[in-house]
Amino acid sequence: MAADDFDVPRSSKRKLPNIAMSPETFGRGAEGFARFMGTPAFLVGMSVFCAVWLLWNTLLPESWQFDPRSLNFTLLTLILSLQASYAAPLILLAENRSSDRDRVEFEHDRQRSERNLADTEFLAREVAALRIAMREVATRDFIRSELKDLLKELEDERNDGSDDEQVGWNPRED
Repeated sequence: MAADDFDVPRSSKRKLPNIAMSPETFGRGAEGFARFMGTPAFLVGMSVFCAVWLLWNTLLPESWQFDPRSLNFTLLTLILSLQASYAAPLILLAENRSSDRDRVEFEHDRQRSERNLADTEFLAREVAALRIAMREVATRDFIRSELKDLLKELEDERNDGSDDEQVGWNPRED
């Protein structure tokens, strides 16, 4: 193939290595980074790092300084800017993942609440049905009063029959 042949497209061979990382792995890493940046240990460590940097480049002889004060600590400024330029998107990614998790959790809570409401309404209907059914069922007190009335009737019949010398059944003998 000639170098001047522009009619034929070049084969798209990738020269950079293909880094295969799942979004979940990257997201977990971003959350870990954001979580670490929010700790007192990170803030104290960063403060100590900057203090040592400033003291080194201010108090030591100029031949030992690598980022002199006369240049307004340019290297430190660049390092902090680079750190901030990477930290901000990673923190936003972690926040987005957190809000996605919150959204999913909210949806699960809403579904659970709907199921609980449906269960509660079902149980309320069942209790109402039981109350209606209980009005039609003879209660223990009703049965006792009916048995007492029946027993009284039998005793009255027996007493009436004993006058005629009839031998009858005694319910108390059973």
